[in-house]
Amino acid sequence: MAYVRRDARTLTAAEKRRFVKALLELKRRGEYDEFVRTHIQYFPSDGERGLRSAHMAPSFLPWHRRFLLELERALRRVDSSVTVPYWDWTRDRTPTSVPWTADLLGGDGRRSDRQVTTGPFAYREGHWTIKVGVTDEPFLTRDLGRSRHPIDLPTKSELEWALKDPVYDVAPWDSTVTRGFRNKLEGWGTGRGGTSWRNHNRVHRWVGGEMLGGASVNDPVFWLHHAFIDLQWQRWQRRHRGARYLPATPPGRDDEQYDRVVARHQRLPPWDVTPDELEDVGRIYRYG
Repeated sequence: MAYVRRDARTLTAAEKRRFVKALLELKRRGEYDEFVRTHIQYFPSDGERGLRSAHMAPSFLPWHRRFLLELERALRRVDSSVTVPYWDWTRDRTPTSVPWTADLLGGDGRRSDRQVTTGPFAYREGHWTIKVGVTDEPFLTRDLGRSRHPIDLPTKSELEWALKDPVYDVAPWDSTVTRGFRNKLEGWGTGRGGTSWRNHNRVHRWVGGEMLGGASVNDPVFWLHHAFIDLQWQRWQRRHRGARYLPATPPGRDDEQYDRVVARHQRLPPWDVTPDELEDVGRIYRYG
């Protein structure tokens, strides 16, 4: 029977406690830091050679879907009642709204060094030391809304702009494409400043701190954000019946993207699964 991922704003106090407790237990065991390492490993940009599976590529959505499932399975081994909630950033848009509460993820970082000092993931609580990252800071950091150069979270209309595109992705299957649902949702834009970050990418920028790079998994909001992104893929599929993951077949040897993107029936590293097998997960979970 499929379990339910729920909007974080609807969680009961007990559900929040169980979710947080399970995350902290994975951290205590050392399992959580392995998720951080995996994301860093599969974070190469399309300016680099080699296969791109997690970002700047069509497999952005199935890769993170499987990544979420791996985390969720780990959480449910700790507590079988736990599922990953999602953060609807088109609705909860301020630094004091869900999920930035003391009983869930804690709040913004302090002005001096952006260190998060509230909630269960605050360094002073002693349970969430950053051990795998791109800086030497042992504490979680955030800069909600970017205090020095403020930006807003994406709006419902900006999300709709992505959802209404009937094509999943287009060549050259990277961060430069201006058509296709995948990149409109992932959010690599043109120009400079806030206009160059859309939807998914803009949210990472808005949160700031740990969420800015490959080690973004260090902030638990990563999972709530990507659960909402995953929900958008489901919504897009329902709207555009019959539309499939693209490319259906691998780019040819004379193509610049040869061996650099994952086609529909190719293995999605680091797992033995294909995008085709991840298009329908309705028997595993649904969104409430």
